[in-house]
Amino acid sequence: MKHELIVIVTTTEKKEDAEKIAEQLVKKRMCACAQVSGPINSWYWWEGKVESSEEWQVKLKTVAEKYGEVEEAIKAIHPYDLPQIVALPVANALKAYTDWVVDNLDTNAGDK
Repeated sequence: MKHELIVIVTTTEKKEDAEKIAEQLVKKRMCACAQVSGPINSWYWWEGKVESSEEWQVKLKTVAEKYGEVEEAIKAIHPYDLPQIVALPVANALKAYTDWVVDNLDTNAGDK
């Protein structure tokens, strides 16, 4: 079975929250790796007006079949009422890297 590699992105107000999400999801093998970057500046509509804030971005590397599980885990940890949780498909990736991601998830890694 060929696994579809995805990158799930979320943002948080505090670096500590971003690191908590990254660490917990990697420890639980829902994601093979996570990167926290920031601070970043975000602008968005919220409650009828444009807001801006400084945030921290988390990128989580996993496979498409893990999306639902990862989404639920992020929602359980995330402090926002409405967190950004989006999955981006990976069009191309080094095969050895994709194999490494799959091998480091709690999934049927042998079915590559």
